[in-house]
Amino acid sequence: MLKKILATLALGGALLVLFIWANYEGQPLPIDTRVDEIQGSKSEHRLVLLQQGKPLKTYRIALGSVPTGHKEREGDGKTPEGIYRIDSHKPDSAFHRALHISYPNERDIQVAKSKGVDPGGAIMIHGIRNGLGWIGTLHRLVDWTDGCIAVTNWEIDELWRVVQDGTPIVIRS
Repeated sequence: MLKKILATLALGGALLVLFIWANYEGQPLPIDTRVDEIQGSKSEHRLVLLQQGKPLKTYRIALGSVPTGHKEREGDGKTPEGIYRIDSHKPDSAFHRALHISYPNERDIQVAKSKGVDPGGAIMIHGIRNGLGWIGTLHRLVDWTDGCIAVTNWEIDELWRVVQDGTPIVIRS
């Protein structure tokens, strides 16, 4: 009986350590930090903040459920590729907080129009769905968004603070 109790406690402790480790976010950026550009690499599942052309911080990300290829239409599950801007901060998001990306641009609209489809919209960098923030970094195990870029709630809080509207974002395959 004692062995069973000790084994259960050991397993519980190991799971707790794993959960804490999986949700460690690293050192926060200083309060007065402002970034000049964001670069996203879909193939590396990385978002890099740049300041004066130098990498400042890197975040691991989850993408749209179909991460390969450029977004062409509403509902395709793809994250766009190209040069956009953060055009607004969305405090009332269903995903904790969100930074809206200026997709679709004029080229995206024209390509979609030539194919007779809606290019879609509402592409954002966002946190985890409200009420599920406890998942933390485990959300990265799968690409789960509808075409957005997802980070943890702690990370979107930091991005919210250091990224201003108008900041360019370059998303590569």
